[in-house]
Amino acid sequence: MAINPQCHVIAISGGKGGVGKSVFAANFAQALMLELRARVLLIDLDAQSCGDQNVLLGLRPNKTISEVATFGGHITAQTISTLIAPHNSGLHFIGAVRAPGDIYDVNVEGLKKSIESLSHLYNFIVVDIGTHFQNPQLAMIEMSSVVLLLTLPEILSTNQTMKTISQLMTQMFPADMLQVVLNKVSQSNPLTPQMAAQSLKKNPVGVIPQDDVIVSQALSRSTPFVASQPRAPISIAFHETVRRLTSGGTLDKLRSLNKPKGVQSDVKNETQIKPLGAASTSQTRPNDTKKAEVFDSRTVLKRRLHRGLIETMDLKKGITETNGDPAKETELRVKTQQSIAALLDKEGSTLSREERALIVKEVLDEALGLGPLEDLLSDQAVSEIMVNRRDLIYVERSGKLTRTDFSFTSNQQLLTVIERIVTPLGRRIDEKTPYVDARLKDGSRVNAVIPPLAIDGPCITIRKFAKTPITYKDYANFGTMTEPMIDFLRICVENGLNIIISGGTGSGKTTLLNVLSGFIPATERIITVEDAAELQLKQDHVIRLETRPPNMEGEGAVTIRDLIRNTLRMRPDRIVVGECRGAEALDMLAAMSTGHDGSLSTVHANSPREAIKRLVNLCSMAKEAPSEKAIMEQITSAVDLIIQISRLSDGSRKILSITEVVGMQGDIATTQEVYRFKEEGFDKNRKIIGQFQATGFIPTFIEEFERKGVKVPRTLFAPPAASGPAKETAATGTGGKK
Repeated sequence: MAINPQCHVIAISGGKGGVGKSVFAANFAQALMLELRARVLLIDLDAQSCGDQNVLLGLRPNKTISEVATFGGHITAQTISTLIAPHNSGLHFIGAVRAPGDIYDVNVEGLKKSIESLSHLYNFIVVDIGTHFQNPQLAMIEMSSVVLLLTLPEILSTNQTMKTISQLMTQMFPADMLQVVLNKVSQSNPLTPQMAAQSLKKNPVGVIPQDDVIVSQALSRSTPFVASQPRAPISIAFHETVRRLTSGGTLDKLRSLNKPKGVQSDVKNETQIKPLGAASTSQTRPNDTKKAEVFDSRTVLKRRLHRGLIETMDLKKGITETNGDPAKETELRVKTQQSIAALLDKEGSTLSREERALIVKEVLDEALGLGPLEDLLSDQAVSEIMVNRRDLIYVERSGKLTRTDFSFTSNQQLLTVIERIVTPLGRRIDEKTPYVDARLKDGSRVNAVIPPLAIDGPCITIRKFAKTPITYKDYANFGTMTEPMIDFLRICVENGLNIIISGGTGSGKTTLLNVLSGFIPATERIITVEDAAELQLKQDHVIRLETRPPNMEGEGAVTIRDLIRNTLRMRPDRIVVGECRGAEALDMLAAMSTGHDGSLSTVHANSPREAIKRLVNLCSMAKEAPSEKAIMEQITSAVDLIIQISRLSDGSRKILSITEVVGMQGDIATTQEVYRFKEEGFDKNRKIIGQFQATGFIPTFIEEFERKGVKVPRTLFAPPAASGPAKETAATGTGGKK
C-alpha cells in the first residue's frame, strides 16, 4: 500500500521552538477543512510534545500516535472512530501523548503503514513534526507532499531555519519540497518579509500577521481562531496560504518530486549517515530502493568531506606547486589523505575499516585524480569509458556496453576532473568553447562536452590506450583478420603504398593505423599529425605533431591543415594523419601525390565506396578545392588501398574488406576487392561466424613490386577452392593508376 493519490500529507516544522508551530498546525488544518470542504486529520508527532495540541483543541486523544502505529486491526471507515478524537469544528485529531509525562515511542514501520491506511480516509493529513528530526519525523517527511517550515522575521530564527533547510537538503530532500511560512509578522519586526525572503533565498508561501489577542482568545475557547473568528486578518492570512499552496496543482507537483527513502537520524537533530555496504559503490537505479539508500548516504557524506577539504586545504595551489614532480605529488597525496581521514573522524560515522578506506579513496581520487575513472582506467578489461552524466557511467568490455555502479559526487567534481585533464595540454573548456578533444598521460583519447551543449551535465568519452599495445599477432588471434591478410598488408606498407583505413565510430581505425605503422621500416623518417596525440609508434625516427586550439582571444589556433603543410618542409618519408575530418584531406592527398608514398590515414565511412565519396566531400570543404572530377582523379591517383574495418553486432571487430583503388573509368572511381569477410550466421552464443576470403584478384601493383625484386606469394590471393573467384563489388577496371 502507498499514500492515496487523492490525499496530501503536509508536515509542519520550524527551525527552532517558539515560532508558533503548534498554533499554526491546528489553524492551518482548520483552514484546509473550511477552504476546501475537505476531510482533514491533524496529527501531533512532535518528539518533544507535552500535549500542546491537546490544549489548543481542548481534546484528550482517543489513541496516541504511538498506539495507532501499533494498532492490530485494519484502519477503515468503520474502525477510525476508535482511533481519532473529533473536534466540534469537524477536525479529527490524533495526539502525541495524553499528558505531559507520558512516554513517546513511535514504531516507524507501523507509523508508515498507519499513515498509508489513513490516507484513504482523508483528503489532507497535517502533521506537527516538531523541530527534532528523529526517525519517525524523517519517515513522515518522506511521505509528505510538502514541509512547511515556520520562521519568525528575525535574524536568529531565519538562521535556524536556514540550518534546518540545509540539514534536510543534505539528507537529499528536494529544496522545492521545503516551503517557508513567516509567522507573527508585525511592523515592529527587525526584518521585513522581503528581507527575510532574501535571507532564506525562498519566497514565503504564507505570511501570518501577529495577533496575540485573538490567539489568546482561541486558546481559552479551545477552538482554532480560523473557525471561531474567520473574518480576522490572521484567519484570512491562513486561507490565503491554503489557496496559494493548493492552487494550480502545486501540491501534486511537489508530491512528484524525487525523495530519498529510508533516511535515518540520531537524537542530536543532526542527519546521520546510514551504514554502508563495504564493497558497494552503487548508484541510484530504478526499482532498487536498497541501492538508492546507499547511494544517497555515500553521496551526502562525500559531499560534506569535499566541502571540508576545500575549507582546510588549497588543493589547486598544491597541485600547481607539484609541477609534475612525483615526490611532491606523493607528498600532496599523503597530506590530502590525512586531511580526509581527519574530516571523516569528525563526521562520527559508524563505518567499518573497509568502508572507511573506500570512502577516503573515492574522495581522494576526486580531489587529486580522476575520481571513479581511476578504477575504470586501471581495469584492463575496459576499452572505453562513457560518462553520460555524473551518476550514469557506461564502459565497453569485450565489445559490449555495460552500465557501471560508479558515480561522481557532483557535476562540479566531474567538471573539475575535465579541467584537470585538459589544462596541462594547454586546452580549455568553458561556455564559449563547451567541448574539447584531449588525451591522458597514458595516451588515452578524451572527448568532453559541458553545458550548455550537454543538457544533463558534463559528459566524457575516453577511448583507452592499451598498456599492452595490440599487435598484428593479436589481430590473428582475435580473428580480426587472417595471417595471409596480415602478410599482404605488411608487404604493402613496407613498399610504400598509400593506405586509407575506413570505419565507423569505435570500429578500431586508430588501433589498426597504429599496427600498420609498425610495419614502416625503422630507417625512414615518420611524422604523425593528430588532433589529440594517440599513436604510439615504436620506431625511433618519429616526430609527433598535435593541433592547438585558439587562445582566449580566439587566436593562435593550429589546425591539421597547418600541420600537414608544415610536414612537407620537414623532409618526411612517411606522413601519418590520425584522421581526416575536413579540408585537410585535400592536403593529405596532395602529399601522397607528390612523392610522399607510404602515407596512412583514417576516415569515417561504412564501405570502401563510401570512403571515396567521403574523401571527395572533405576535399570540397577547402576554399581552393577543384572540381569534383578533379578531386576524384586525385584520390584515385594518390590512394592505393582502402581497408574497411567494422565492429559487428556481437562486439567483435573484423576487417570486412581490403580493396584496391584501381583508377578512373569515365567519372567513376574503379576498385577491386582483394579480401572480404563473409558472414554465415550466428553460433549458439550469438557470436557471428563467417570466413575471410581472398577474391582471387591480384592487385595491379604486384607486378611493380616484383619488378623491384619483391617476391609476393601468389598463394596470398588464392580464393576458396569450392567457391572459385568472387565477383567484384564495385565498378570494374583493370588499368593502372591514372
